[in-house]
Order: sequence, then structure tokens, then C-alpha cells
Amino acid sequence: MPVPDDTTDPQLRRLRNVVEEIAIASGTPVPDLYVLPNEPGINAFAAGWSPANAAVAVTRGTLERLNRDELQGVIAHEFSHVVNGDMRLNIRLIGLLAGIVGLAVVGRILLAGGGRSGRNNNAAPLVLVGLAALIAGYIGVVAGRLIKAAVSRQREYLADASAVQYTRQTEGLTGALKKIGGIPTGSNLRSGKVDDVSHMLFGEGRRLSSLLATHPPLPERIRTLDPTFDPAELDRLRNRWSDNPPSGLAEDEALGLGPGGPPTDTGPPRGSGTAGTGSGETGGDGPQR
Repeated sequence: MPVPDDTTDPQLRRLRNVVEEIAIASGTPVPDLYVLPNEPGINAFAAGWSPANAAVAVTRGTLERLNRDELQGVIAHEFSHVVNGDMRLNIRLIGLLAGIVGLAVVGRILLAGGGRSGRNNNAAPLVLVGLAALIAGYIGVVAGRLIKAAVSRQREYLADASAVQYTRQTEGLTGALKKIGGIPTGSNLRSGKVDDVSHMLFGEGRRLSSLLATHPPLPERIRTLDPTFDPAELDRLRNRWSDNPPSGLAEDEALGLGPGGPPTDTGPPRGSGTAGTGSGETGGDGPQR
């Protein structure tokens, strides 16, 4: 679902304001903006070949569960993928894996064709070629996924570091990661094709083995940003939020940044020295492109 420039929905207005802030901080054009309305987990991704044709999408859970600082950290993380060229790398990885899978598919077709030929001696070479392609394809798929996961884990660290550079604070990004670890839905996505695009997401779209995981372990990722972090805190947050997940807008209201609060000039990402959004988190007067 695209997010209109003139939206007056409080969550969407806040999202667009934050995106425009980070676009200024990173020196990139404002990307097309989308929301995945049927995804309750906290997640996001950037797509496109270059900053000039980029798009950023966030889940409904990201809008509902994250406060403004946390949303800013997630968006800054996705912008860093845009700036660092990770989108092009992601597309190449998807293409590479698709090609390897295609080799395995060709192998299955050749085997099926050779099997239908029965005892025809002319079918033997076809079967051997098909078997070789099938084996090579499956080995390649496993190797490709391992490479994809290893590359993606390192790029996630870089994206987190760049997000801190854009926002000039770590609390928002660490808060978003803690909420992923604390709410029941985490960063999981309902889509059946999550494995193909897992390396493009802010958080793991589905729980995978450590070798195939495209993101560093959550406690390790948080501790890199906050060396004082205790992993036991995630257990406490799970107990706290198991029946009553957090509301990002309610947290903003408590700080006077959302509906019901006084007009507040939220300014740019902390310490960035760039132009900010002004006061209208919920109105239609967000920053102009």
C-alpha cells in the first residue's frame, strides 16, 4: 500500500516525516514509500537499483509498535542500505540464486524426460546430464545461501553503524531491536517467500539456523550498539509485552510528540544539523520534498 504525500493518518504522517528527515540527513532523494498492512511483525526493507529509484516499505507492526525515535532508527538503517549500494548487491544475490535454482530445475526436467524414454539407450546420456545438473544445482543452492547469509550479516552491521551516523543516537535503533525481541510476533513475516528476500529485511523474516541466518543474533546486534546491554532484558520484555504489546504512538504522546500532546518542534535527527520536520506529526503540514 503506497503512502500518499498528503496523508493525515497519524501513523502514516509520522512515517513520512521521518523518511523525509532521514533523506535530508543522508543526502538522498525521498524514496517511494509503502506499508505492508497485513504484517504484524516489526520489519522493513529497501528496494531499487539506485537512490534515484529506491523504495522503502515497512510493516504495520513497525508503525504500531515503534515510537518516533525507534522508527527513525529503522528508516535510517534502510537508507544506509540505499547509500551503501546494498540494494544492487541484494538484487545480484537474488539473480545468482535464481540461476542456480534454474540449473536444478533443468536437471529435474532432463531426468523426467530420460525416465519417460524407458529402456531407450539414447536416453542414458540425457539422464546422466540431468543428474549432474540436478546435483550441481542443489549443491549450488546450499552454497549460494550460505554465501548470501554471510555477506548479509556483515552488511547489517554496516547498516546499523550508518543508521547511528544519520540519527546521531543509538537509543532508537536499540529500542526497535529490543521490541523485536520482546513482542510475540518479533520480526516474522507471513509471506511464503521470505527465504528469498530475507537478506533485504531489517530483521529476520523467519527463524533460521545460525549458518543460514541473514542477520546477526539479536543480542549481539544490540550489544554492538550498547555494550552495557544484558540479554536477560529481552526475557523481561517478553513477559511484560506478552499480553499487552507496546504502542508507539502512545509512547510519543507521553513525550508530547503525538495526538493529544502540545505542538513540539521535533527537529532533525539528533545532532545532524539538518532541517527537521517541524511540529506536525499528525497533520498534513509535514516537510516538503
